[in-house]
Amino acid sequence: MNWRRTPVERLQAFRPSFCPNSDCPEHRRTTRGFCYRDYGSFPLKNGRKVKRYRCNICRKTFCTKSFSLSYWLKRPELLLPIAAGLQAGSAHRQLARNLGCAPSTVTRQAARLGRHCMLLNQRALNSMVQAPNEPIVFDHFETFEFTQDLPFGVATPVGAESWFVYGIDPAPHRRGGRRSPAQLRRLRARPQRDDHGGYKGSTLRTMQRLLGLKDPSRPLHLITDDHPAYRAALACLGDPSRVRLEVHSNPKRGPKGSSRSVTAVARDRALFPVDLLHGLIRHCHAAHRRETIAHGRRLNALIERLYVFLAWRNFIKGRSERKPDPETPAMRLGLTQRPWNWRTLLARRLFPARERLQGVCRELYRREWTTPTLPNNRRHDLKRAY
Repeated sequence: MNWRRTPVERLQAFRPSFCPNSDCPEHRRTTRGFCYRDYGSFPLKNGRKVKRYRCNICRKTFCTKSFSLSYWLKRPELLLPIAAGLQAGSAHRQLARNLGCAPSTVTRQAARLGRHCMLLNQRALNSMVQAPNEPIVFDHFETFEFTQDLPFGVATPVGAESWFVYGIDPAPHRRGGRRSPAQLRRLRARPQRDDHGGYKGSTLRTMQRLLGLKDPSRPLHLITDDHPAYRAALACLGDPSRVRLEVHSNPKRGPKGSSRSVTAVARDRALFPVDLLHGLIRHCHAAHRRETIAHGRRLNALIERLYVFLAWRNFIKGRSERKPDPETPAMRLGLTQRPWNWRTLLARRLFPARERLQGVCRELYRREWTTPTLPNNRRHDLKRAY
């Protein structure tokens, strides 16, 4: 994957390769030949100068910081500690107290980091020269938005050998289990939300995304549990023969500490990569633990924070810290040559039009999945916060 390790602000001889204006025909240029000219410079408060340029096609001017993740930020030095703090499980108010800023500043920058990691995941998928031949372990991670009355699953396809997470896809659904009369009355009083197909729709979208990465001559090997929505989604696929579904049932477990059955051992071995991922999510994020009062308020914000976790899991964290094995999942797939750090991961700005976000990813990027319980569902329509 083509990625500069040095941040854009530190490059001595920076040369723009495309126009940052999304309405310009040169914005999607991927080859050399971008025509521009120097347009002076302007000083910063620290005494450094930032060069300006002018596109010869759209005649718009831009500067070096237009290609930086800290573009249009008043406090760009907060990006790295906020990213590391979010992954460490800190809350927005805790980070604000430690960094000496307002909690709203942390919230806005956390959303920006989530969008950046969403584009980075898409860049990694687009950069795969060879289709991944490994089986994909697939399961839904269960969590809540705003309250336990609004549960939703998150589709998590994980490489069986590389442990690379190929993306996520939310699946809102109704609350299950036993409900008291008071809970039923409360559920009826709440506004209804769009489930976007639920488990079935989420699984179908994930299968279609994975099939776009695979070699058409070879079927997609998908390892799952016995959730009925997975077979239903496979039946709705245009050509079900393109997917080979390996199903492992979830057997009944005995008391804690008791020996596992043969079926349980086979299931745990087959689905270990995705079970490990779910355990890491619950360990690192307080909003997703089993017994918690720290539920995320919006599905969009939860997905953005999960994308930050995915970037850390794929590019920064080694596959195992117990062995230890510093090789990251992205290194296993040949996307990177060495483990990254947060400075490398945030070295450049990504543009949604160039990364070709489509479907649900584009809707989540724009925050179009609303939480009806909240009176204000703010979309992402800012021009300079991308």
